[in-house]
Amino acid sequence: MNPDLEKLQPYPFEKLRALLADARPVELPHIALSIGEPKHATPDLIGDSIQDNLGALRNYPLTRGLPALRQAISDWLVQRFDLPAGSIDPEAGVLPLNGTREGLFAFAQAVVDRSADPLVLAPNPFYQIYEGAALLAGAEPHFLACTGDNGYLPDFDTVSTETWRRCQLLYLCSPGNPTGAVAGMKQLQQLIRLAQEHDFIIASDECYSELYFDEARPPTGLLQAAAAMGHHDYRRCVVFHSLSKRSNAPGLRSGFIAGDPEVLARFLLYRTYHGCAMPLQHQHASIAAWGDEAHVRANRRLYREKFDAVLEILEPALPVRRPDGGFYLWARTPLADEPFTRALFEQQHVTVLPGSYLSREIDGLNPGAGHVRMALVATPEECIDAARRIRAFVESL
Repeated sequence: MNPDLEKLQPYPFEKLRALLADARPVELPHIALSIGEPKHATPDLIGDSIQDNLGALRNYPLTRGLPALRQAISDWLVQRFDLPAGSIDPEAGVLPLNGTREGLFAFAQAVVDRSADPLVLAPNPFYQIYEGAALLAGAEPHFLACTGDNGYLPDFDTVSTETWRRCQLLYLCSPGNPTGAVAGMKQLQQLIRLAQEHDFIIASDECYSELYFDEARPPTGLLQAAAAMGHHDYRRCVVFHSLSKRSNAPGLRSGFIAGDPEVLARFLLYRTYHGCAMPLQHQHASIAAWGDEAHVRANRRLYREKFDAVLEILEPALPVRRPDGGFYLWARTPLADEPFTRALFEQQHVTVLPGSYLSREIDGLNPGAGHVRMALVATPEECIDAARRIRAFVESL
């Protein structure tokens, strides 16, 4: 067996199941705020397109995807991130993915040179796929603490020259999971300059980029920052996007990677052997989804309404703030995050995720400790009910 498998840590939800295994909750309806699975309705245009294209089941799909899908993605990127027309070549600069999770993991396997003592940098707290991808690619993960002191974003000024020298790949998540922090134009351009100087690849996980609160101020993307610097070849820059959160379609398993054509050419070679082509009916549904913004605006409106209602209830009781993007609340807890999570489950039958499960302790600091992540993905009624129960629990302590 691959010995690197022994380096993998239990997934956060495995730890949560163990924490609550023998807990005895009160007899209230259970409300789960622990997992980020969108519950809003999937737009009809996706299901209709799948139904209309079921005849494609008789055909093998290509790894690089339909030309029409790559064109739809290219058009969306140019429109959404104000990129120069033609700067994203649908033939060379876009590849479909079966969701960003699959792509984020596979990408490290393709780009890391395990013979060169590699580091893979990632935020801390983080999406655990980054760590697993690094370990199974033969690299050492190196975590950058994201705390309230630095706006829950990595502080690249604190990274040593030796660390940059060994860095081959840096994962960024903006809006962040779990903190909801958004990297701005200035920080993204600083990171691009560092990548050019030290020769590493930036993999920007932007799967929450379409969930934000101010329609006039969408989050900046990595390719947008590169284009604003005149880097229209997007060298060393790739972005990952998904329909799971944008279009409430996690079961579609549809996303894409876009950016540096030279990097994508090598990644396509890897994926051709990997055997991960997206089903054709899902490709047709994805074309429909990327071409429609009305359902995305409606989705944002629902999240805004839930955040408004929940924060009005929770802010007097917990240190919690509206995130810059995404659908998570990153709340500080009045006691350690594990006992808080277990007691909340037992006394109010509400499940949240301990922040320490989403982080690693480095030099005595676990930046997720003393926090919980709440995913506001349930119905508005359930989210409001959960907020009231959480407030009652906190006020009882």
